[in-house]
Amino acid sequence: MPLTNPWLSGPTPTKRLDRQPLEERILNLLSSQNMCVLATTGPDGPLATPVRYYSLGFAVLFTAAPRSPKMRNLAADPRVSIGIFAPLVGLASSRGAQLFGTARVLDPEHPDRAHYWTAFRWENEHAERGRPLSEPPQDTLVVVEAERVVYTEHWLRREGFAPRQFWRSERPGPVTA
Repeated sequence: MPLTNPWLSGPTPTKRLDRQPLEERILNLLSSQNMCVLATTGPDGPLATPVRYYSLGFAVLFTAAPRSPKMRNLAADPRVSIGIFAPLVGLASSRGAQLFGTARVLDPEHPDRAHYWTAFRWENEHAERGRPLSEPPQDTLVVVEAERVVYTEHWLRREGFAPRQFWRSERPGPVTA
């Protein structure tokens, strides 16, 4: 039986990408998808929630109802993991990222909100709900700036690179597990 992707067989390469091409691949994934799985922890244990998101650089942005289980969990422990992946056709197309960071909940008056809000495409959700586009929402905005990313792309094997790559923010701040 012929192999469709012979470069997938044999030992897995261990070579690391340089920072710039790795960042380009991560940013491409973040900007080409719009759904993620947000993992939080709360009093009832772990919670993995599908969330529609927008991105701005290495930040993932979403809104949530203030009394939702995910918001309750974020209030108890803002450390999160976010899984983002491209549709899978086969092992060769496997591409995704795990982002780790600390969620920040920005209310409508928060001074940092305007910076992130410019990337949030609220018009789409308003149109879906039949709301007027002349009235921007005052929803709570949740921002997760990636502190660390584990990026997986099996196509990298074809170029001699490890399919799993690791990225850390250069900004000072807390780094989560």
